[in-house]
Amino acid sequence: MSARAKVGENVATRNIRILVVDDEQDICDYMSLVLSQNGYEVTTLTDPTHVGEVLRKHQYHIVILDLMMPRLDGLTLLEQIRRIDDDIAVVIFTGNPSIDSVIKALRGRVSDYIRKPCDVDELNETIEQILRNKGLLTNPEEELHKTIGRNIRKFRKDQGLTLKQLSRRTGLSVSLLSQIERAESSASVSSLYKLSAALDVRLTELFGRF
Repeated sequence: MSARAKVGENVATRNIRILVVDDEQDICDYMSLVLSQNGYEVTTLTDPTHVGEVLRKHQYHIVILDLMMPRLDGLTLLEQIRRIDDDIAVVIFTGNPSIDSVIKALRGRVSDYIRKPCDVDELNETIEQILRNKGLLTNPEEELHKTIGRNIRKFRKDQGLTLKQLSRRTGLSVSLLSQIERAESSASVSSLYKLSAALDVRLTELFGRF
């Protein structure tokens, strides 16, 4: 069974702060509602000229930026954002995409480009993928698999065992053992019992702290 969870299932945010910039208040309210339901801390701005001030005062992980705004267009604002914070993720959000705007946005290293009106699932998947790429979104099941894998590798190496030798002791394939250690596959209860016996450790020691 894969250790990777489906998008939106059992994920835990780490006080993720998102800034939504759109000149339409209705859009800001809608985006705030949708994102807040997923546990994100959301700030909205309808005046793009205030973005620089807000980013200097507060830390955000993602900016969702409307492309077409009357007081300051999104691409110009993107340049300003990059001068303030070179690492922050930016998602362009527009109802009027064009090849030229896409190219310019990519040059500004945007994380994604979403059309209005957006699909809620697409928006959530985009945000979660950005956070996963930055290591800011965790999954309890994934963390458990990683902990088990690290502990198995540690006990194996402490005893000077190769994967091939551990395979011979447990009857599990080298490929499966390697996947378990890298948290690419979850170990069955039977496999964990075999591993704990082969490594001469209590089963609970494989779980460690997570």
